[in-house]
Amino acid sequence: MPYKFTFDLSKVPRFFFTELAMISYQRGMHKTVLNTANDLIVKFRIQEATGLNISDAVVLLQDLLDLQAINLTERTKFLETKKRAIFIPHCSRKYMDGRCKASFDPEVPSYSCAHCSDDCVVNKADRYARSKGYDVFVVPGGSCIPKILKGTNYEGVVGVACGEEMKMMGHLLASMDVRGQGIPLIKNGCANTTFNMDTVMKTL
Repeated sequence: MPYKFTFDLSKVPRFFFTELAMISYQRGMHKTVLNTANDLIVKFRIQEATGLNISDAVVLLQDLLDLQAINLTERTKFLETKKRAIFIPHCSRKYMDGRCKASFDPEVPSYSCAHCSDDCVVNKADRYARSKGYDVFVVPGGSCIPKILKGTNYEGVVGVACGEEMKMMGHLLASMDVRGQGIPLIKNGCANTTFNMDTVMKTL
């Protein structure tokens, strides 16, 4: 959990993210939106919905904008890729104990989803991604990804993570000439994190 704060955006109206992306795209320069960051935070009551103070909310907003800008920039080239993988955080599993039947391979290192809970977001993302031809890795942390990518020939990678880990991955993918797309967590922490399946489907 690289952030020094935890957040839960699941109570934030989806329209906030839609407007954020639309303004970012229309203006062409996503950083200019930060001039109105406080206004957006107040308008959508981000502080009330997340419990974040204004400075942490701005950091989170900055990272969401950066991610959106990278996704837009990389989208066309990403869609041209053939062999793709998706990385999903293991902390989004419904259960973090023996009730989760996923098996862990330390050599990879990754969990293999056993599809034991129909309402588990990792299960849903795993099934959908595989149906689209993706290799799926359910990873304990971002530090595992370089080891997995080493020696592979993935052309495109989708990562589900918080903004801090997205930044680290962005540098890695650029150095490997791999096209990437990022899906932000809408709730972070060390367990019970989550992401939006509609975003996963649209991205893949």
